[in-house]
Amino acid sequence: AWLAGLWPRTVGVVWGGCALLLIVQALTAIGAGWTSARTAGLLAAVVVSGLLTGAAYVHRAAGGVLAPVVGEDNRLSTSRAVAACWVLVVVYAVLVLAGELAGASGHRERDALISGLELARGAGVVTVLAVVCGVAVLVRRVVWMRVLGQRLQKVRADRPRAADLLTDDSGRGTFADIQYVLISAVALVFVAARLARRPGQLPDLPWGLALLVLVSAATYLAAKYAEGGRPVILSVVRSREAGDLDAPIRTGDDIEIRGAGFVPPGAATADRLSRMVVRIGPVHVHVPLVPVQGGFTNPTDSTLTVPVPVDVEPGRVDVQVVTAAGVETNRCAIDVSD
Repeated sequence: AWLAGLWPRTVGVVWGGCALLLIVQALTAIGAGWTSARTAGLLAAVVVSGLLTGAAYVHRAAGGVLAPVVGEDNRLSTSRAVAACWVLVVVYAVLVLAGELAGASGHRERDALISGLELARGAGVVTVLAVVCGVAVLVRRVVWMRVLGQRLQKVRADRPRAADLLTDDSGRGTFADIQYVLISAVALVFVAARLARRPGQLPDLPWGLALLVLVSAATYLAAKYAEGGRPVILSVVRSREAGDLDAPIRTGDDIEIRGAGFVPPGAATADRLSRMVVRIGPVHVHVPLVPVQGGFTNPTDSTLTVPVPVDVEPGRVDVQVVTAAGVETNRCAIDVSD
């Protein structure tokens, strides 16, 4: 319902940007005069806004304009958002050139505009566009394969947020995402400035700045390869309070499972944690939640405590944790006494 109500606001932002462009062009035309390049830029903005409005209406139930940049986990995808920005800027630049070419009257003027599309002028922009689009496709493939291989835990978010572009699934800021967004934003501002100064050709992104974006994209991609990991049980011990006597594990006792990765990023709420299950032999035990101010003391990412039910037969049994993301840990054997 929230996504369905979002699409009119995204359309409003798109046409608001078009109106802002008109105001800026009108102010800068004072003294310099209105040129064909300004008309072509405004018409290109109207065409792009119209295409985005149509796409937003088609995907109105999925967030409108934001639908292509929302990942399968219902979060804004950093790689898709960056690639979408570069695609929009390049499409706008080509439409500006097409508008100027349509309004050109002389052969020399038309030849100059066509030469503005040569690869030698826009090699930097084309290279960056190819790399960021490739990164967006490759990151989706990497994340999907790691999820299927149970090497990455993904929990669906309630709704996409703007902070998703700079944070991980748990809401903490990540260096890889922040540097990728900031460097790409700086490069896009430079491209927009070059297009405003030279509307008769593709923006010539210097190779130094293009290389900076490529290094940033490589860092982001490497971080996606390195993130995550399969949850693992390191040990299982009898939960003991101060003053208790040493004893073996019996039915009815609490056991403490120690390890890592029990709580996936973004699964720290009660409705997510309630989906955690511990298999003790053939018996499935739901993990009891112990709330405190600001969170829970059980379960945590490294420890969780569950009781051994009476249905567990004495003897050697295996303990295994199933996280909220549906990922299974390794098995750890314990001895249950009579």
